[in-house]
Amino acid sequence: MDKLIKKLGTVDCDIVEANPVVWQGKLLRFEYIRSRTDKKGYYNNRTGNSYFRFVDQESGEYSLPFGHGLHMGNAFVHEDKMIVTAVEDWGKSRFYQLESTDLVNWSSPRVILENPAWQGYNTSVCKAGDRFVMVFELGAPAEIVKEPFTMFFAESTDLINWQVIDGAVFGQDFYTGAPMLRYFDGFFYFFYLDGSYEKGFSTFVVRSKDLKNWESSPKNPVLTYDEDDRKMLVPFPQEFKRYIAEAENINASDMDMCEYNGKLELIYSWGNQRGTEFLARAQADLTEKDFCEYFFK
Repeated sequence: MDKLIKKLGTVDCDIVEANPVVWQGKLLRFEYIRSRTDKKGYYNNRTGNSYFRFVDQESGEYSLPFGHGLHMGNAFVHEDKMIVTAVEDWGKSRFYQLESTDLVNWSSPRVILENPAWQGYNTSVCKAGDRFVMVFELGAPAEIVKEPFTMFFAESTDLINWQVIDGAVFGQDFYTGAPMLRYFDGFFYFFYLDGSYEKGFSTFVVRSKDLKNWESSPKNPVLTYDEDDRKMLVPFPQEFKRYIAEAENINASDMDMCEYNGKLELIYSWGNQRGTEFLARAQADLTEKDFCEYFFK
């Protein structure tokens, strides 16, 4: 992992769910901004509500906020459209989708998956041949989740209608979290968080051809925590520098990635998984496909 992934440094505080995307030739960072009414809220959110935004990773400019009141979003680009999937709220039963062609005007959020028994959390979307596949994270009901959290999968041929894939599941018997899904040459590559507060949390990867039978990488973990996480990629005020330098770090979670200018751009979160959390960037000198396949060679 140390030779493959180069950690560049921390870019912000109090952000966990984020992912890089290329939009009209620019490298953007999608971010879920938590409300300050939440004890884990974003320090600079004065709106009284959660929202989403994009950040230009070169200029630092922010888009207009959108998706107010939704949570734990994930961005996916298809052709000329930005797709964002999200959950109604932490542990709620409805998953939503909204779209834009200019990152200014957004469709009204519409329900794409729901079940009154569900406790929903994160999502991730990838293209797999002639269909799209989404992983969604559940914390309940106990009869299907067993050991929270557990990952389930849905598919769509049009990015409008989604259907749960019967029998497609990962992590019923152990803790999983922070999903990222990719697909290359017949294999789904699923990146997830594994660990505990006692042992620490790291990002692992498995792969599957059918989303039911899974093979773990012999090179796990993919990403783990270390002192390089504390490097600062952007200027921070003195009090933030102290906060970053002294924070407990037992976590490398919520990794996501995209290709840009010949490099693999990665985003991840570090901290203590209890509310002290930071957003950081990393890079690797290979394609997404080669990165995924590396862990199974």
